[in-house]
Amino acid sequence: MGDKKLELHVDTSPEQALSMVRNDEDADLVHEEFHDLGDGRGFGTLVFEKYFFRTKNRAALVVTCENVHGPTVVRAVATGSSEGLIFNFDWGAAGDFVATVAEILQDVVIPSK
Repeated sequence: MGDKKLELHVDTSPEQALSMVRNDEDADLVHEEFHDLGDGRGFGTLVFEKYFFRTKNRAALVVTCENVHGPTVVRAVATGSSEGLIFNFDWGAAGDFVATVAEILQDVVIPSK
């Protein structure tokens, strides 16, 4: 199973990174916001929801982008993909949901040192 969270540094603006994810994510966009702070800095959030047949449940994906303190940082967190209240197994759905963000942004990711 993949991680349910992800952090990437990308070589693009937060607004452009959010646009790339918004345009290529195969899920229902339920919330979007962006705040321009001036001087080329900004931050924004996307919230997606998707039904996974494999887990018979909906999962949420929250993606944030900001460049307030330097290069653009993209964070993605998936939640809500477990099948029941007692047993919290998601069979990899949350990890798959988060992995889509890395795939979408793969061409602009700054390799970690």
